[in-house]
Amino acid sequence: MNEQQILDNTIIFVKEVLKNAEGGHDWFHIQRVYNNAKLIAKGEHADGFVVALGALLHDIADAKFYDGDETIGPLKATEFLLKQDVDSAVIEHVVQIIKNISFKGGNVKRTFSSKELDIVQDADRLDAIGAIGIARCFNYGGFKNRAIYNPDIQPNMNMTKEEYKKSTAPSINHFYEKLLLLKDKMNTKTGRQIATERHKFMERYLQQFYAEWNGSC
Repeated sequence: MNEQQILDNTIIFVKEVLKNAEGGHDWFHIQRVYNNAKLIAKGEHADGFVVALGALLHDIADAKFYDGDETIGPLKATEFLLKQDVDSAVIEHVVQIIKNISFKGGNVKRTFSSKELDIVQDADRLDAIGAIGIARCFNYGGFKNRAIYNPDIQPNMNMTKEEYKKSTAPSINHFYEKLLLLKDKMNTKTGRQIATERHKFMERYLQQFYAEWNGSC
């Protein structure tokens, strides 16, 4: 089986697994990350096959939807890739991308490094910021029945990994606890360039939000 056949099968597999997923973590999220990754990879010396598989499988079982269990995604990806007769070194690389891509509160260090992880992580983080990132933030907040904003609840900028996973804070707090931090955490030149514009959009959005909240416009 050639690489394109494997990628085609992977797309079919991911679409099926995520057919009932929350709207911010569904197939269309995967598709955007996949496209972002291919764009970023053009300016990097990286293994395009690993990048593609990492992007397609990175959220196959997001831990936040599995009671925080971070082992399910890597296991599902491994089982699928073994059935596709993918080389064991490629499988291990893709699994390491899945294990290390997540933000996890920002205070958790990656245990693995590669150019391919850099690319897929940037691609995923780009989908968390800008106009789509804002939409995803509030969509997930609604899914978890969180408040949009509560001025009495301040953002927690020093959360542990466990505190981040269990947070029930208002959606606006998520801008400060994650989204506005991502611009300075990008790994690649292309990622940083795109993130800068999306970051500016989020800042403008927040200015408008607070103005409307306070009845000043």
